[in-house]
Amino acid sequence: MFLDRIDKTILRYLQQNASTSNVKLASIIGLSPPACFKRVKRLKNAGIIVSQVTLLDQSKLVTCLHMLVNIKMERDRLDLYNEFIKHMKAAIEVKQCYQVTGEIDFVLLVTVENMQDYEYFCQRYLYSDDNIKNFTTHISMNRIKFDTSAVIPE
Repeated sequence: MFLDRIDKTILRYLQQNASTSNVKLASIIGLSPPACFKRVKRLKNAGIIVSQVTLLDQSKLVTCLHMLVNIKMERDRLDLYNEFIKHMKAAIEVKQCYQVTGEIDFVLLVTVENMQDYEYFCQRYLYSDDNIKNFTTHISMNRIKFDTSAVIPE
């Protein structure tokens, strides 16, 4: 789908504040409300806007630990990788999962309330997977930057 300058401006703004009303968004973008609504609807129908979510400040809810987990697999087999991916998608503790190149095969971002919960996660998903050769856990001391925005071409 071709994105013109106005579409890109709409997407950039909605990534910062998706709760903005159509009337306000139209005013900011410089369109009439019906024209703005039509563009947003087209972006949704094209699957470019996937969903609108509310981001929460985790520190105001409960203390939690963020773990970066590097995983090295024993065997490079598609069926085993797909089974691992299926389990990671189902694990509520896994917030992000990346298949990567290089020395390791997967990188996970795991969020848990405490170390006991992390140990339980490891037992259920990592130690129980015969295809995981090893894994290394890095505990985040401080989140320096967090950004959910997608890259929009110029």
